[in-house]
Amino acid sequence: MSARTVSYGVVILNTRGDVLLCYATETTHWDVPKGQADAGETPRAAVLRELMEETGIVLDDARLTDLGRFVYRRDKDLHLFAVRVSDDEVKLENCVCESYFPRYSDGTMIPEMDAYRWVSPLDVDRYASRSLARLFQTTLSLAELHETL
Repeated sequence: MSARTVSYGVVILNTRGDVLLCYATETTHWDVPKGQADAGETPRAAVLRELMEETGIVLDDARLTDLGRFVYRRDKDLHLFAVRVSDDEVKLENCVCESYFPRYSDGTMIPEMDAYRWVSPLDVDRYASRSLARLFQTTLSLAELHETL
């Protein structure tokens, strides 16, 4: 049996309990900022780096609440952190992705994420990938997280 890969992600909630989702370029879904750790990188360092690369948002590591590791897909786990931000701290129009990958069809370098939105917990199913929507439905309640953060 092969080892499961782990992605490190952050659930960012605003004061209303909406979650920040990023549009995964040229896909059909929105996602939380996440990615795999570099060699020797701690989970917190990985999630802060991915957040900065995919959104331009810089946060202090002490603000992150470690939510733990969740089964995400058949071959992947998701280790999530959470943080609450104020409205003036994260402005969608200031979000920018500095992480690029080659487009499958022609190799053109395109950003991993190319749009950002606040999504209410009630609307997550309309936007999020199936795996993420299922996680929020079954294991990690955004409403409960909103109460406890």
